[in-house]
Amino acid sequence: MTKLIIQIPCLNEANYLPDTLRDLPVQIDGIDAIEVLVIDDGSNDSTSEVAKNHGVQHIVRFKSNRGLAAAFSTGIDTALKLGADYIVNTDADNQYAGSDIERLLAPLLQGEADIVIGDRNIRALEHMPPVKRWLQRFGSWVVRKVSNTRIPDTTSGFRAYSREAALRLTIVSEFSYTLESIIQAGKRRMAITHVEVSTNKQTRESRLFDSITGYIRKSAVTIVRIYAMYEPLKIFSITGAITFGCGLAISLRFLYYYFNGLGQGHLQSLILSAVLLIVGFQIMLIGLIADLSSANRKLTEEILYRLRSFELLQHKIDSSDSNVREGKSAGEE
Repeated sequence: MTKLIIQIPCLNEANYLPDTLRDLPVQIDGIDAIEVLVIDDGSNDSTSEVAKNHGVQHIVRFKSNRGLAAAFSTGIDTALKLGADYIVNTDADNQYAGSDIERLLAPLLQGEADIVIGDRNIRALEHMPPVKRWLQRFGSWVVRKVSNTRIPDTTSGFRAYSREAALRLTIVSEFSYTLESIIQAGKRRMAITHVEVSTNKQTRESRLFDSITGYIRKSAVTIVRIYAMYEPLKIFSITGAITFGCGLAISLRFLYYYFNGLGQGHLQSLILSAVLLIVGFQIMLIGLIADLSSANRKLTEEILYRLRSFELLQHKIDSSDSNVREGKSAGEE
């Protein structure tokens, strides 16, 4: 039986969650069972109660707010343990049209991709301010260059994962999962694609960030941090080479003046060049160490993948044994 679990991270979404749930499909070709998972990220309203009253099969509730990235990761782990073959993540504010879930799943069902991202066509979103639209497009361009992917809307939370892709997903950011997961998938050379999706009328402002500057700062830090995890030698080598080169240029300048009898007045340049040469060399050494750490990270991720696969297999065995015991008990009666 092929199972789809639609996960919905929520934070104080009692007013908008009912519309989102009503919009979800109840039947999709190629899918035998569709279940909904709500991750309540420490809401102080009746989000969990609303989800329960609207027939949500699975609810995970945090005692306190842990952030979108933690809610998403918990949803992925929970969906895997529930036996999901495919996982779709969508927002609780009904931003994305539930009818597009079938379109989102198509590349996965056809075996053409491991991850599918919903493309909102940011250029045409009228409710999004022009400055924010430009920043979203520029940020997506940066992520495409860093991750070697072709995803036009990298901040879209409307996405689908195969079980294999979900097992290999590791989120370490506390800000958001959207950028990190794409960079991670690109560096692991996973099959990631996108499909155009429609959006509903905006119901509320984004809660992920307080200001544009805050969003830019957090996104930039996330991109640099994740890229450095997978390409540390490149980043530190370039930075170290630039620093070393500046020191070398200044030292050559000093030597020019020195051999022309004017070196006495340029002692500060000699000190500065020495500092830059030493720092540049140290940065390149740090790059080598970071590259070794990156190799260890890859081994750790592979171990984590195998552990998750084993846990999933063990869960299936336990469930099967439980069903057999229940069948015997019913037969004995």
